Amino acid sequence: MDTNANTNANPSSARTYGIGELLGMARERAVPVVRGISDAALAAPTPCAEYDVKTLVNHVFQVIVQFQRLAAKEASDFGEAPDRVGAGPDWRAGLVAEADRLVAAWSVPGAEEGTTGAMDMPARLVGSMALLDLTVHGWDLARATGQEYPAADRAVVAQLAEAVAELEPTARKMGVFGEPVAVAGDASEFERLLARTGRDPYWK
Repeated sequence: MDTNANTNANPSSARTYGIGELLGMARERAVPVVRGISDAALAAPTPCAEYDVKTLVNHVFQVIVQFQRLAAKEASDFGEAPDRVGAGPDWRAGLVAEADRLVAAWSVPGAEEGTTGAMDMPARLVGSMALLDLTVHGWDLARATGQEYPAADRAVVAQLAEAVAELEPTARKMGVFGEPVAVAGDASEFERLLARTGRDPYWK
């Protein structure tokens, strides 16, 4: 995988991209990774030290479903993730379908307006958290299973950099983000984003 690859599709510009649009870009990166996970790789370690591939997939399932609910201003539950992988062989198609529903949920007019969630956070910031999970965990799973993950679109990275700057102090205090990882001076913006979440962009 080359995280130094140029980010070329949908570059950021003066206009503001909707969260649904950005999630659609992230989905295009994540879906091939999900489909490429072999059963033999499910026990492999990931850049998230607390997760192997199987438990990370189950986590991604859970957050994608819960962020659909938050788009609709419904209650969410981020408690223990059910074992969707262990429930049957169709989990890959199931996760892709949930990713499609996530994009659709945040594309509904008004989804990113107002506040949502138990903490009444700005809805666009909550949508950016969904974008962060889909993007970063897509990269995690690609790295863990030896797959390519082209650097995220510039528009996605720009939105996530803004969101991470706002979330970073609390997320680090809560252990959601690890300590920042040092990167080379010529690191790409995507690599810098990964490092700010506590990931080693060069993890193997």
